[in-house]
Amino acid sequence: MIKGINYKMWTMCMIQDEDKVLLIDRQHGNFKGFIPPGGKVEFPESIVEGAIREVKEETGLEVSNLIYKGLYEYVNPETKDRYMIFNYLTKDFKGELLEDPPEGRLVWVNLNEVDQLPVQKSVKRRFPFFFEEGTFEIQVEWDNQKDAEGKVRMKKT
Repeated sequence: MIKGINYKMWTMCMIQDEDKVLLIDRQHGNFKGFIPPGGKVEFPESIVEGAIREVKEETGLEVSNLIYKGLYEYVNPETKDRYMIFNYLTKDFKGELLEDPPEGRLVWVNLNEVDQLPVQKSVKRRFPFFFEEGTFEIQVEWDNQKDAEGKVRMKKT
């Protein structure tokens, strides 16, 4: 840990079933829009354990064989905050979807129709990378004065 920097770790797991993905129609809080399941990594669980737990809590599904796709992070130089979101893809799941999920309605969406939905900007930015070879790294610098995204750096490997 670097002294004075606040690290927070989150996960996002794209669940694919043939030509569809499972998204949450989230309509509460600051992050409204369609998003894949995910959430905060609890200490001392591993990042993958956190991703698996969050999917189970939000969807009822048990996922396995997660493939690491990349890192998406927000950094705020003024407040010294760093939010790291570890992104995974899986096609391996079992179980039944929750009838009354905590984060919002669960929807299987055709891959070619996702861009027509109100998808959060950060999800839209990384969405195609889940289905391409390799990994990605995206860093977004937060601009406090504008209260908006500032510089965005993207790298694909």
